[in-house]
Amino acid sequence: MAGSNGERFFLSSDINLPVTLRVESLEGDLQRPVPDLFVECSLYIDGVLFGLPTKTRLAPIEKPYKWNEMITLSAKYRDLTATTQLTFTVWDVSYPRQEVAVGGASFRIFSKKKELKTGKQKLRLWRGRIADGAVVSSTPGKVPKHERGELERLDKALNKYERGQIERIDWLDNLTFKAIDRIKEEESKRIGQKNLHLVVELLSFMHPVAFQVCCDDLVLQSPRHQLVVIPDPEVGRQNPCENKQIKLARHVTRGVIDHELKPSVTDRKEIARILQYPPTRNLNGEERQTLWKFRFSLTGEKRALTKFLKCVDWSDATEAKQALELMHKWTTIDIADALELLSHAFESEEVRGHAIDVLERTGDEELQSYLFQLVQALRFERSDKSRLANFLVQRAVHNTELANFLRWYLNVELADVIYAKRFWLVLEHFNESVAPPMAALLHHQSELLAKLCTIARDVKNVRGNLQKKIDRLREMLQGIMNELTSFEALPFPLDPTIMLIGILPAESSVFKSNLSPLRLTFRTVEGGKCRVIFKKGDDLRQDQLVIQLITLMDKLLKSENLDLQLTPYRVLSTSHEEGMVEFIHSTPLAQVLAENKTIIQFFKQFHPDEEGPFGISSPCLETFVKSCAGYCVITYILGVGDRHLDNLLLQQDGRLFHVDFGFILGRDSKPFPPPMKLCKEMVEAMGGMDSQHYSKFKMYCCEAYNILRKSSNLILNLLFLMSGANLPDISSDPEKGVLKLQEKFRLDLDDEEAVQFFQTLINDSVSALFPQMVETIHRWAQYWR
Repeated sequence: MAGSNGERFFLSSDINLPVTLRVESLEGDLQRPVPDLFVECSLYIDGVLFGLPTKTRLAPIEKPYKWNEMITLSAKYRDLTATTQLTFTVWDVSYPRQEVAVGGASFRIFSKKKELKTGKQKLRLWRGRIADGAVVSSTPGKVPKHERGELERLDKALNKYERGQIERIDWLDNLTFKAIDRIKEEESKRIGQKNLHLVVELLSFMHPVAFQVCCDDLVLQSPRHQLVVIPDPEVGRQNPCENKQIKLARHVTRGVIDHELKPSVTDRKEIARILQYPPTRNLNGEERQTLWKFRFSLTGEKRALTKFLKCVDWSDATEAKQALELMHKWTTIDIADALELLSHAFESEEVRGHAIDVLERTGDEELQSYLFQLVQALRFERSDKSRLANFLVQRAVHNTELANFLRWYLNVELADVIYAKRFWLVLEHFNESVAPPMAALLHHQSELLAKLCTIARDVKNVRGNLQKKIDRLREMLQGIMNELTSFEALPFPLDPTIMLIGILPAESSVFKSNLSPLRLTFRTVEGGKCRVIFKKGDDLRQDQLVIQLITLMDKLLKSENLDLQLTPYRVLSTSHEEGMVEFIHSTPLAQVLAENKTIIQFFKQFHPDEEGPFGISSPCLETFVKSCAGYCVITYILGVGDRHLDNLLLQQDGRLFHVDFGFILGRDSKPFPPPMKLCKEMVEAMGGMDSQHYSKFKMYCCEAYNILRKSSNLILNLLFLMSGANLPDISSDPEKGVLKLQEKFRLDLDDEEAVQFFQTLINDSVSALFPQMVETIHRWAQYWR
């Protein structure tokens, strides 16, 4: 059978062939010298033996024990049920007057998704047991999920590779196979070979085989056959009839093209609706036809270009040529749309080149805001030496800040197994292009990071209390003082505008944590101090992404004259296991409440004012209210989870901010997370739900929400470009993550409706913090305890 997209599959009921397999070898230590072994294979249908068991020849007496023998059973694939099992028992006949079972295993021939298993299967044998063919077998050959380790994962990946489900890249495959062999050898030495495994290979077909009951009279009368769901690969695919109609319609109109064709009032409404779609929304056939029909009248609408390019059939050379010619006549698009053209949804080099043309008009400061995502977009280029790569290098070599960040962003991606070669070539191009003085400074940065890694590792391994770790840190920093203070004005990796000239051991310390992060104090050229947290053993890339988005949102809000006193501190991942975080002098909210009982009491220490609200200065309280509003909106949009009073920090000037973003896009370590991350103590510091300050808080929230909704395309496209970055909360399902973010913007509402929606959201979340509500709201209240 074939789907509309050409994807084919077979039905098991149509395969009139006998079940065939190959018994290959036995792996593991038998704990007995020179045994004589053979394998007995049986087929069980719904727990009942079908036909006679089939036996292999005796295996050679020396290791490894290999049969490499093809076995053909009497049953045909059309006869099988969804619970059919193959059983294998390995027998030893070297004992006098008896056969002894070495071990047995059974496994179902159809997967949980009702698809026929094919290719190599590695079955764990149950020592001394005869294989059990019952529906619920006591000798399952597949290792349970909770027992699976690295070896099982590698075996599964190798099986996919051999079946052609993983792309073959020769140079990378050779390195991978060597690494797998090394891992297997190390694992075997570590855990020994206590388990026996039988390797068999099932027959493979040209296309996947889906289970279906054979519909002859005998089978229909059989009580063991039940109605089953057949997987349909056409679900969610394009309609071939619809595509054909579009092709015919466009073919007819190619000869006579009406450049002056204007949409009617109804058509204009339909086009306006389509242009409101988020970048992740696919267009149906009718929508694509509408955009193509009125394409010439849309060239003055910059938002329409990305939608128009999505309706083009790029496999049709004539249509593609016409689309590209029209693209160059289109009015200049915004940066947000240019970023969308660099996503994996657009493969045409000319289309991607058009996006670069737009980016070339941006300034260095704006380009730096998107640099992280532009580096990720290199994965979607068709070649290693792309125009995007050349653009990034050429812009970076003329700007110190861009050079600093591009270099570190590329360095981190060298750990990507699939695209390591591409990122290495771009980094090599950058190193060859950058001026020698800048290259020397970047090299010194690497040396500094290497020294800090060594120090962090040694400090973590120090046994004893925290003070011993701090003493060891200062001792090591003092020991290499000459090296660390001898470099000339080194750009600070977190902020290249700050030049470092040394480090202060006496003012450096260690945090009390499992990873023992270092708090380092550097001296700057201006005579000031620069404090940073250096982490070893922690992947900071997701934190870096969230802080980048918070920084961008802060700029968007300020561009609309709304300063919500955010604290977008800097984060830089220098590898998948280390990085730097800007140190902000602040106090965890948990500590504030433990020492002062209330937030207001904390502020009274620094900004007392008898005439001010609650005995503190008005600017301090205003700053607190604004920062609460800003972070409530941003954490809601980004779906930040795992919030507690230790990762909400408070500064003396009133600014509150969030840290640690290990859970985003709706994921949370706690059950029943409230939609708004707002704790009771924050509301009380505003004077409660009836105060004017709380009303201001809600006003700031709604205003910020609507401002950020206007830039939803930009934020969505930035996240969309991260789909290949292997970040914890994105890599599992990138499209789902973008859709979750898209839902938070409520693009189906106008500004007034959005204000009502967000006010309801705030009221429900805040009501959960006080005793008058129960059930779900009570669960939200428990979140903060």
